[in-house]
Amino acid sequence: MKGEIKETAAKMAEELRERQNPDGTWSFCFENSPMTDAYMIILLRSLYFKEDALVSQLVKRLLNMQTKEGTWKVFGDEAEGNLSATIDAYFALRFSGLLHEKDPRLVKAERFIKQMGGLEKAHTLTKLMLAVHGQYEWRHLMPVPIEMLLIPRTFPISFWDFSSYARAHIVPFLLVRDARYHLQSARTPNIRHLFLQGRSDSVHDVDEDRFFLFEKLKEGIKKLAGFPELLRSEARQIAKDYMLKRIEQDGTYLSYFSTTFFMIFALKSIGYRSDSAIIKNALGGMKQMICPTDNGPHVQNSPSRVWDTALISYALQESGLSFEDEAIGKSVDYLLKHQHYTFGDWAIDIPDVSPGGWGFSDSNSIHPDVDDATAALRAITYSAGAKPEIRHAWERGVDWVIGMQNRDGGWPAFEKNKTKGILASFPLDGAEAAAIDPSTADLTGRTLEFLGSRGGLTKDHPAVKRGITWLTLIQEENGSWAGRWGIHFIYGTWAAVTGMRAVGVPSSNKRIGKAEKWLGKIQRSDGGWGESCYSDQRGKYVPLSFSTVSQTSWALDALISISEQPTPAIEKGMGRLLELLNSEGSSPAHTYPTGAGLKGIFYVHYHSYQWIWPLLTLSHYLNKYG
Repeated sequence: MKGEIKETAAKMAEELRERQNPDGTWSFCFENSPMTDAYMIILLRSLYFKEDALVSQLVKRLLNMQTKEGTWKVFGDEAEGNLSATIDAYFALRFSGLLHEKDPRLVKAERFIKQMGGLEKAHTLTKLMLAVHGQYEWRHLMPVPIEMLLIPRTFPISFWDFSSYARAHIVPFLLVRDARYHLQSARTPNIRHLFLQGRSDSVHDVDEDRFFLFEKLKEGIKKLAGFPELLRSEARQIAKDYMLKRIEQDGTYLSYFSTTFFMIFALKSIGYRSDSAIIKNALGGMKQMICPTDNGPHVQNSPSRVWDTALISYALQESGLSFEDEAIGKSVDYLLKHQHYTFGDWAIDIPDVSPGGWGFSDSNSIHPDVDDATAALRAITYSAGAKPEIRHAWERGVDWVIGMQNRDGGWPAFEKNKTKGILASFPLDGAEAAAIDPSTADLTGRTLEFLGSRGGLTKDHPAVKRGITWLTLIQEENGSWAGRWGIHFIYGTWAAVTGMRAVGVPSSNKRIGKAEKWLGKIQRSDGGWGESCYSDQRGKYVPLSFSTVSQTSWALDALISISEQPTPAIEKGMGRLLELLNSEGSSPAHTYPTGAGLKGIFYVHYHSYQWIWPLLTLSHYLNKYG
């Protein structure tokens, strides 16, 4: 089998070299839920942009993705369908004007929406989109005054306590809600008959935590000095400035489709015309987010070029490609051009830490994250050893990563110490995951792995020691770790195990032993691993009925890091991985979403993952076992 492993790894490496772009990057699609495709149709029709060809293509894609029951799903094994995704797609198809409202496909979707409780049971994002178009009452949504933006950072709870990605969405939400804004035209479909007049939604259930949060916000607003109308005007100006100051060169708001979509309507609510330069530039940036797929063009929420390029460059080097190879040199040059040298919002709480991170997308220049930083640093490490100017960039990056460590010892994604749990009660669905930016097993494990394998740090280093301690405290009873940005327990366990092993935690460590047993226990009879997106929703491991390339690679990589010799589980798993790599690329083993964004709503099929993770696993097997 070693011969086949070597041959497969070499073939994958060569194919990746051939797929590299002239600028040193790799471009793979970041394929997410139908929301972005639907919202693009809605935006283009709502603002009367002349993009008939694009609308037609996106309509065709949505119809291709509809199930025979008339629903849309956000992952393949989702029972029946996803209510919010179905509402988004249904409204977009109605808005497109290309289907009659009595089209059987729309009738089926309507039937499902009613069966699931109607519009009032949708996710908050969907309700906000509908409210902007006059299909949902603002009084039922997010009862938070815009004046919360004025509460000083010194107060126990303020706007700045939210995670960066929550803030990016909350600001346009507050603006459109404050204006009770709605944009309706002759094109706007009326779907209010799908509001079934039941109890509104869970975000209005005021439990003890939400009551406390509301009281604190009210208390903070009451302490503001000034006439109410002047305070409201000041808050609206702050909201506007917040968005405008975070527009990237491509016109998007922090390089996300979703934030840019709501920013456009927020700007409309304060008087901006659809043909204004800011809105036209924003649309231009959003159109650049389109990538081709087998089902037609797809609007990515955040293109993954930096992430993909960093990981592929690293994987190729792990497979034996020299840092002096032209392909690696070009990728390193690209990554160095995209290192951040600007102080972003992350610096507000740690002004003594210099910039040095990387963002996820090409256009991202002010919103770095720890995972992209360590991915880029892995890719440039060997080059840094040979060239002083690259060494300086590498050291800046390492200093930034270490400076981002949370007080609890783990690592967050975007900003340090955004961990006030009470914010999970903010009246937005998914706030428990998105309102804060806590330490996670995947970020912490992957950071430790970099610091050990590329940074030369060991378990005795103070920052590393704190990271290990935090991981041991949050390990599940069954030996697994929950991930945040991947699915889910396999992802978290892989990151934690490989991270701890890289900094010198021995295989004999009981935490490592428990993880190894858990991975063995969930190995499928075919030798692979497969975990459902339901795991992050239910908080427990939910198996798939098939193995996936990514998750099989993660599990194997963890086991390889533990064992000095191939075990039966590893050998069986490697055999299955080779079979999967030879299977049809459009099969669920390759296309099932193993990236996570917002549980129950937003999952990601990274088209690059069927290359990156198996190549790394094959290479690590060969490097360790010969």
